[in-house]
Amino acid sequence: MAKATASVTGGASASNERQTDLSKLRLLLALDALLRENSVSRAASSVGLQPSAMSRLLGQLREDYADPLFLRTGHGLRPTPLAESLRLRVRALAAETEALLDARAAGSASAPTQTGHAGWEGQALTDAPPLAVRPSRLLEGEPAPEQFAAKLAEIGDDAAPERRLARCIATVGTGAGRSRPLSKEEAEDALAIILAGEADPVQIGALMTVLHYRGPTAVEVAGFVRAMRRHIGAIEPGNGIADLDWPCYLSPKLKTAPWFLHAARLVVDAGHRVVLHGSYGEEGTDRHKLEVAASAAGIPVCTSITAAKTALRSAGIAYLPLSAFAPQVYRLLGLYRLMEMRMPLNAAIHLINPMGGRTSLLGVANPSSRTLSRDIAMLLGTRELTILGNTRDHAEFTPYRQTPLFRLVGGEASDVIIPAKIAPPAEPRTGLSSREYWQAVWTGAARDERAETTIITTAAAALVSLRNYDDFEAACETVRGLWNNRSRRMA
Repeated sequence: MAKATASVTGGASASNERQTDLSKLRLLLALDALLRENSVSRAASSVGLQPSAMSRLLGQLREDYADPLFLRTGHGLRPTPLAESLRLRVRALAAETEALLDARAAGSASAPTQTGHAGWEGQALTDAPPLAVRPSRLLEGEPAPEQFAAKLAEIGDDAAPERRLARCIATVGTGAGRSRPLSKEEAEDALAIILAGEADPVQIGALMTVLHYRGPTAVEVAGFVRAMRRHIGAIEPGNGIADLDWPCYLSPKLKTAPWFLHAARLVVDAGHRVVLHGSYGEEGTDRHKLEVAASAAGIPVCTSITAAKTALRSAGIAYLPLSAFAPQVYRLLGLYRLMEMRMPLNAAIHLINPMGGRTSLLGVANPSSRTLSRDIAMLLGTRELTILGNTRDHAEFTPYRQTPLFRLVGGEASDVIIPAKIAPPAEPRTGLSSREYWQAVWTGAARDERAETTIITTAAAALVSLRNYDDFEAACETVRGLWNNRSRRMA
């Protein structure tokens, strides 16, 4: 009796193990569909499930991997770095599963023989082939994913630049089931070809368009950042030349004064070396706005990394216009006028860190873009980073709105929410131009509590990023003292 019980128990255990294995296979096939389609509904349709069932499978995958795996964006689901790292292995498993279950392959197996005899045995006169079907993923004359991948693989890493770039475009843009994101190395090579001036203009537009349409991955943008850094000869972080990297790539539509430049001056007064780099668009009478403002504030405007080194040693601060130290990148960003869309390069440029600052201060307003920027920084090995979550394209604190700080502290993600302050009444303007008023606030000729609070809180966020302070209000008190004792000379 005991033996029988053990046998039954063992059978149940084996059955549970088989069921677990089948469930795991189902989860991995669901993950493959989600990675191909970037949409729960489309992934469900591709494997014959209801969207609710696919959502449950995604929830199980997230629990098993202890990772969100996909983030919602305006372009559908975007895989996390972990999900991207699984893509090729999961696709290989799914392809092998499809091949094993292919009707034509199954037709080669012999049918089991029957044990009974009814007298009708004999040699078949005809033997029909298996039912002819066309895989649903194929169009007439279209190569299978495996054939397409083999074709691209024929373009080696030593091929001509135009061919290598074509391979990258085809890898990304050939449609669900056949395309995949670029690896970090592929993305780096693609942008390096473009930056070297070896790409056909049609190829540039094609690559940027398909990436924008699908939504760039953190891995791809990290590859772009590496290509940009190599192209400009950027300094490796942590070498002691710069403390704070402060990107400021402003839209020409932004007409407010650059209060963040005054904040940067206070950070220098606190004993830190600050590098600002950016641009203000390609067209219009204000396109040199940041150079003009930096010069008016006494910040050296440098046209090269070598000049910025000298400025940091002498003045503790420098501004690098993108058009001067990376003209090819500047022109690429200028393609916005031709496409009316932000390209993946817009995310990459903020993390270029040309002078190797040990920490960076960014402004990224879109929630999914904030997560993307931090994922990119982690892939690049960045250990210190602060993203202000309510300004776009430049880091300037908005004290009268709740402000999230998305940080990397020692390589680990850390988020802080800074509550909004009560806004004072608006100060009446004095008939000065925007530039004159901006200078008057610094010299004390004009008093504006709103502008002063913006400057002080922005500088405090920089000190928090530099890990001088863990408490934001304590950092504000220090900066307030620096503001009250700032130089009163006309800038």
